[in-house]
Parts: sequence; C-alpha cells; structure tokens
Amino acid sequence: MYKSKRQLQAYSDGNLIKTYTIALGKNPVGHKVSEGDMKTPEGLYTINAKNPNSAYHKNLGISYPDDSDRAAAARLGKPPGGDIKIHGLRNGRGYIGRFHRWTDWTHGCIAVTDDEIDELYDAVAVGTPITIQQ
Repeated sequence: MYKSKRQLQAYSDGNLIKTYTIALGKNPVGHKVSEGDMKTPEGLYTINAKNPNSAYHKNLGISYPDDSDRAAAARLGKPPGGDIKIHGLRNGRGYIGRFHRWTDWTHGCIAVTDDEIDELYDAVAVGTPITIQQ
C-alpha cells in the first residue's frame, strides 16, 4: 500500500490483482506515533482480524501497534493507539460511495467503499501480510 498515492494494491501469488483508491487518516504524512495523531501507520504488519459487524460496514484489522511502535510511543510518554483497520464507510453512509475519497477522513484507518471492503473481506485471510509505505 502507498499512502502518498492513496493506493492499496492487492496481490495473489506475487501478481497484482487490483488497485484500490483509498482515504487515510486526517494527518497522513509520516508514521503513526501515538493515539490521536490521526496518522496511518507505516511498516510491515499483518491482517489480524475480520469483523463483519463493525460500525464501518466490515473491517480487516491491522496488527498495529507492534513492539517497536509501543516502544516509540513509550519514549514519548504516550499510548501508541490501536484499532487500525481497513474498512468501508460508516454504517448507513454507503451511499457516499467513492466520493469519500475526496479527503482523508479517518482517525488512522484505511477506508474503501462498501463494495470494495466486501471484496477484500472475502479474499483476504487473517495472517496476510500488509506493507504500508509513505
């Protein structure tokens, strides 16, 4: 995934399958350091959960924070935050569709349309690696 390009790229067996246009945290430049900084993390993580009943249609959990994220936040005396997801639109707001991409609006998550999260939810297994780059 490339934050600066607002692209999530899905691969299967090393082959690019599809590219999704995404929205990010309201303050997207740089790596997430602490709770409330509105940044989307950067680094190598895994999909660690799937939730079909979230407040945002469906979601895929991202394994942020890892040990180095927790240590970096501790050095600042702040909590690292958490609950970083790839998710659809807030329940009841699916009609916004692709227009949600006009601005970065999440608290650090990666947002796609409801149809796109349905597709990803069905295709991505827990344990799948995800690389998030600036």
